[in-house]
Amino acid sequence: MARILDIRLAVSADATAIATMSRDLIETGLDWSWTRERVARALARKDTIGAAGYLGLTMTGFALMRFGYEEANLDLLAVRPPWRRRGIGRALVQWLEESALVAGIGIVRIQVRADQPAALAFYRSLGYRSWRKVAGYYGKRQTALYMAHDLWCPPVLDSLR
Repeated sequence: MARILDIRLAVSADATAIATMSRDLIETGLDWSWTRERVARALARKDTIGAAGYLGLTMTGFALMRFGYEEANLDLLAVRPPWRRRGIGRALVQWLEESALVAGIGIVRIQVRADQPAALAFYRSLGYRSWRKVAGYYGKRQTALYMAHDLWCPPVLDSLR
């Protein structure tokens, strides 16, 4: 990446861009649930933070994470297509995982559409492992894989499970 990625805390002014990216890049084929209003409410919550990745004035990607007492959930992650495979998604997830560790949280969970092999491979490369499959999770039409990453311990080799 020739230009420097600036990762910032997402704020309410980012809600429209985040919602639009969610609709166009994550929620394709589903009813739009992460509207501008929902994103703005999430960003205003004390238990949720967002990371926005910028190259210059362009938001190239974002991620939203919700924190619980012992675990966090990566609710959304998207990178605009022209900027994919340049380390932006990895940087956004790592930024949020570091925030989780600072908060004393060692487990991050995600739900990923089972029909997205590139997304599944991406999360596996970051140490996430599947632990549950739920049919009809997305709009009663799409299957989700629940995945988790233990930030304190290296992943168990899949072949040993």
